[in-house]
Amino acid sequence: MRDANGHIGKVSSLFKRLAADKIALLCMILVGAYLVTAFSVEIYSWVCAHNGVQPAYNYGNIDLRYQPPSFKHLLGTDFMGRDVLLRAVAGTSTAIKVGAMASFISALIGVTLGAIAGYFGGKFDDFVVWLYSTFASMPTLLFILAFALLVSKGFLSPSLIKLFAGFAALFNADPGMMAVYLAIGITGWVTLCRVVRAETLKLRETPYVQAAKVTGISSTGIIIRHILPNLFHLVIIYFTIRFAYAIMTEVIVSYLGFGVQLSPSWGVMISQGQDGIWRGIWWEVAAATIFMFFLVLPLHLLGDALRDTLDPRLRQ
Repeated sequence: MRDANGHIGKVSSLFKRLAADKIALLCMILVGAYLVTAFSVEIYSWVCAHNGVQPAYNYGNIDLRYQPPSFKHLLGTDFMGRDVLLRAVAGTSTAIKVGAMASFISALIGVTLGAIAGYFGGKFDDFVVWLYSTFASMPTLLFILAFALLVSKGFLSPSLIKLFAGFAALFNADPGMMAVYLAIGITGWVTLCRVVRAETLKLRETPYVQAAKVTGISSTGIIIRHILPNLFHLVIIYFTIRFAYAIMTEVIVSYLGFGVQLSPSWGVMISQGQDGIWRGIWWEVAAATIFMFFLVLPLHLLGDALRDTLDPRLRQ
């Protein structure tokens, strides 16, 4: 088993290899800037909520509605006279939270089911194969929309509505955002589960795993100490790519009116600003699109760079 210094050295080596690629380095800087922005917005919104103060991105003046970009409002104002730039920056927090939470849920389900099914085999393996085959045959976007509709439009029982409201308050999110978290998370684990299961089937036959069995290490210990560390590169690659997919899905769902309702969202901004495009009011849609583009593209490129760096088959 690797010690702590070994893990730290491996992470340091990974960053050095990525930094040697100028495109990957630029992507890391951009993603890091978005993460810092999202974290800052989240702290700011928590402070405002705690003090009963309205956040600056929610300030509106109906007399200043649809103002074009100017020195006072760099990206203009929306239909309520709110600053579009501040709304787009605040939308970063929503995108990062949805991407991180949904990807974490997907990775947790996929790795857990895939590793257990691949290691033990038998009836549980047959069940997992049937389960991910069933999920793979479902129209994912329609499932997410239906799930978000149940939550955001009040079709759940009062007890479930109360439960969602409690979790929403805990994560500083509205119920619609929580629905998007869960819907994307419970539909996005299929690909990772397949890959983890296949790799675990091979790893369980390797000499070091067989030696661990002979020495009396429990199955749980073998999976945690010997199987999962050798699958970690797959999880990192999948998480990065899934992160970008979750952000785009949230934008689509919120654009259609079934996702985020109360928090700033790029999808909501596009939905609210689309009618104004025909009247020359382009800045709200443009701001949301640009902010999304410069997060999703670096995530995809970074995912490709991580795959090239971490996948042992591509390094041979």
